[in-house]
Amino acid sequence: MGKYLTFIRLSLAGNWPWSCHNIPGLTLAIAPKEESLPLPADRERVDKTEIDIVDTENGVLASLKGRIDIDSSPAVHDRLVAMLQSSPHPRMVSIDLSAVTHIDSSGVAILIEALRIARGRKTELRLQGLHDHLHRLFEATGILSLFNEGIRR
Repeated sequence: MGKYLTFIRLSLAGNWPWSCHNIPGLTLAIAPKEESLPLPADRERVDKTEIDIVDTENGVLASLKGRIDIDSSPAVHDRLVAMLQSSPHPRMVSIDLSAVTHIDSSGVAILIEALRIARGRKTELRLQGLHDHLHRLFEATGILSLFNEGIRR
């Protein structure tokens, strides 16, 4: 038998009995709406996105935490851009990604946009805290080369 994927919630009206579908390599169980697990919108996010920006003697440290995805990226973008465009602008900014649990293409786009703004303002932008997963992702997508030497693991 294949893998077992539990509880997919359907947005269908009415009470549907449990059903089980066999797809080669996968067994899929479908639960009625009232018996299924809550969707992410129904519960508080476990890995809520946070961004802390701290001025240090060496520049600014922006620490990101949680998921950086399509839902959270506008707020992260706004905070990073505001910090980079502040007056006087920082000479060096480090973005700590060690507590990031997930990043999608919108999160990667934010980092590239931050780099573009930083270069335009003659600010050095560094990424730090790249755990193995993020390092492999950034290496595979070519993002590491954009940041030149501004990356610390």
